[in-house]
Amino acid sequence: MIKDALVKVMAEDMSAIWTVLSGDEKRLIIDNFQIHHFKKNQIIYAEREDPEYIWCLLKGKAKLYKDGVGGRQQIVRLIRPVQYFGYRAYFAREPYVHTAAAMEPSTLGTIPMSVVKELIDGNRQVAWFFINELATNLGSSDTRIVNLTQKHIRGRLAEALMDLSEHYGYEDDGMTIRIYMAREDLANLSNMTTSNAIRTLTAFVNEHVIIVDGRQIKIINEPMLRKISKFG
Repeated sequence: MIKDALVKVMAEDMSAIWTVLSGDEKRLIIDNFQIHHFKKNQIIYAEREDPEYIWCLLKGKAKLYKDGVGGRQQIVRLIRPVQYFGYRAYFAREPYVHTAAAMEPSTLGTIPMSVVKELIDGNRQVAWFFINELATNLGSSDTRIVNLTQKHIRGRLAEALMDLSEHYGYEDDGMTIRIYMAREDLANLSNMTTSNAIRTLTAFVNEHVIIVDGRQIKIINEPMLRKISKFG
């Protein structure tokens, strides 16, 4: 099971860390790799906990979020297979500053950060991998902060829908986003109240930009949604 999971990671992530590891380094990861299963909405790790592992989402979907004013959540990042997360706090020598949770039944793998440190000490290409990952995520976060604070709610929600489609793709019809999110999660992703998210979704439906069926969202006018995202 563990070997099969690692083969999946290697097959889907050949452009990243696996290509720079030696045979002995790969064996070290296999010997320390653990599989974990999480139910929908189950906490993976919590804010203020000490980081011990690097996490890799193998199957399912996950979110990173912070609790804000009045108990409202702000989703700061969505995780898709096969992505690594949960390691920044270890490098910063601080507890987690956000919470990670499964958005649907999910399978994850962990490697102790002590093993990651050993790999970095022995292979500078591994260090460059994490530098690149951290720098990329920082740039995305900077852009997201500006968009969440300066765009109108229509633009924020349109951007969230485009991000979801680019992050998780479409169903076989090529229009239905391959993730089914509660209105509250959409609101938390877009930095708005749930009622505003519902009203804005309804407006997009009335403007024939999307079709909503329960938690399924079908984009029927992508150019218009991109325009709203850009200028909203």
